Amino acid sequence: MNRLLSLSWIVLSVGVVAAAPEAGQLLLHESFEDTLWASRGWYDGPHMETVADATAPDGGRVNVWHWARTGATGPTGGGARLHLPPHDDVTLSFHMRVSENWAWTGVPYHPHMFHLITSKDWEYVAPSYTYLTTYTEVVNGIPRLALQDGRNVDTSQVRQDITSMTEARAIAGCNGDADGHGTGDCYQAGGDWFNGKAWTADRVLLSAAAGPGNQADWHEIRARFRLNTVGDGVTHHDGVLQMWFDGRLIVDVHDAVLRTSQHPDMKFDQFLMGPHIGPGVPHPQSMWIDDLRIWASPAPATAVRAASWGQAKGGH
Repeated sequence: MNRLLSLSWIVLSVGVVAAAPEAGQLLLHESFEDTLWASRGWYDGPHMETVADATAPDGGRVNVWHWARTGATGPTGGGARLHLPPHDDVTLSFHMRVSENWAWTGVPYHPHMFHLITSKDWEYVAPSYTYLTTYTEVVNGIPRLALQDGRNVDTSQVRQDITSMTEARAIAGCNGDADGHGTGDCYQAGGDWFNGKAWTADRVLLSAAAGPGNQADWHEIRARFRLNTVGDGVTHHDGVLQMWFDGRLIVDVHDAVLRTSQHPDMKFDQFLMGPHIGPGVPHPQSMWIDDLRIWASPAPATAVRAASWGQAKGGH
């Protein structure tokens, strides 16, 4: 299974909680047309790098992540965070392409790209060790969704199946199979227990080969995460994880567990753009991102064209 490694963030800010969004509401539209990040709600030291691109899916500029030297783990520009209105059902969409010389890591994790984090954690939490972090990324040309919730691990019963014994347990590994989708990964680092659980496309969809999956061309990726319901001390198996690649549904899960009833008030309320390649790149290479959108699900079936680019609606 995967090793979903930690990122650290250091800048401070304060926010105010917003009202819950309506279903289908567009919460974020970032087209990277300028660098006035703070004016649109980006925080944690945003300094994303943009370049002009005549092929941009939206507008005339795109975000570029450039790993400038062999062995680099983080790119120029980097990432940042946004507060979101608290919600239990969120859909993320973006377009991506990579340089013609792009090389994948060959390990079953990385690059990390986009994350949702919940109201149970503080606004600068490292994403790999939380009460719940979602991962939307492409690994070795295979789009995938993943979860981590290391802070929920019952460390007194690591690698034991306690799913029928207690709600005070992890869902993504270390405490048993929470939903029939596997026991997940479980490993220790720095004295803490980490876990991870992933759902992937059934084959490589991005590669250097000519054709519709050529990785140097623009591709749209969309991902939906819906927290399962909980109540009266019962965890229900009705969480949703879905993923689309160029409009085609490639992951479709409706019986997942993303939380137990120990966190009945958990909501997604933070988005983190966190590019990171833990093993380091084999040579300088680049990835471009554009037309980043987040909706309160269920999201519209087709892309919503906002009245103007670069909107961060609601949030703290």
